[in-house]
Amino acid sequence: MKAMIIKEFGGPEVFEAAEIPNPTVKAGHVVVKVAATSVNTVDTMIRQMGADLPLSPSLPAVLGMDFAGTIEEVGEGVTQYSVGDEVYGCAGGLADLQGTLAEFMVADANLIALKPKNLSMREAAALPLVAITAYEGLMRAGISAGKTVLVHGGSGGVGHVAIQIARHMGADVYATGGGDNQLALIEKLGAKSINYKTETVSDYVEKHTQGAGFDIVFDSVGGANMTNSFEAAALNGQVASTVSMVELDLSVAHFKGLSLHVVFMLIPMLHKVKQEEHAHILKELGKISEAGDLTPVLDEQTFSLEQVGQAHARLSSGKGMGKVVIDI
Repeated sequence: MKAMIIKEFGGPEVFEAAEIPNPTVKAGHVVVKVAATSVNTVDTMIRQMGADLPLSPSLPAVLGMDFAGTIEEVGEGVTQYSVGDEVYGCAGGLADLQGTLAEFMVADANLIALKPKNLSMREAAALPLVAITAYEGLMRAGISAGKTVLVHGGSGGVGHVAIQIARHMGADVYATGGGDNQLALIEKLGAKSINYKTETVSDYVEKHTQGAGFDIVFDSVGGANMTNSFEAAALNGQVASTVSMVELDLSVAHFKGLSLHVVFMLIPMLHKVKQEEHAHILKELGKISEAGDLTPVLDEQTFSLEQVGQAHARLSSGKGMGKVVIDI
């Protein structure tokens, strides 16, 4: 089968076309004919950093995590799926798992779900990693109707999905952005936009919560922005973070009684634990999508399998708006 592989870690130019053996189905797994895959920041990190990341595969490797496609073979013990089913998931591209940048892949049946009927293959392929992350973070933070939710990075991959899920749950949603296009997208998705470049945290906390703070802060920016999240949260509030690799004084969190939820959605793939939770979340996301409340925003540029290097460069450039998708 056709695939794009890397034989060394580095820039987007390291990808090269190759013919590799078709995958063999095994118990508890399915073989999927991949229709589309999307590029996530973690994909670019693996390509660049290699051995410096504990989740990187051995070389040569096929990268890519998210996918949508059609089941070609069903392994022993898999009863919930049949040949011909259209599915989506996040099931490869790290450690010992072959990725999605190939015509076919093997996927653990506990890491996939039926594709939402109202989404195209391209749209479905854009969802799994960012949507599972957003869903997990909001659920762990106790999302419910009537809660005030602040999403940092509301126009980003995780952020724009978090807005939609929070609104579906009946929350009052606000989100930060830094440019006219970002702010316009946030408003289009149904959240109240906050320009972090012109408004201080104390300003928008006073403006939108009368100084009380937000019940839930979903921080998809991370790093130094965690301080802003603590400042924006209400007393006994909940902060969910997707980027928590930072040294930080927790005094503010202590005196406000905050709870911090660190979301690293690759744990089930890396450690082979609680993988069925991903299947459950993907099914729930499918229901939200089919209810008309979740649609990923796709970047305007399209890429073929052979153009994966250009797709990685597009994501890293910061010039795109929405998920970068590759057609296989």
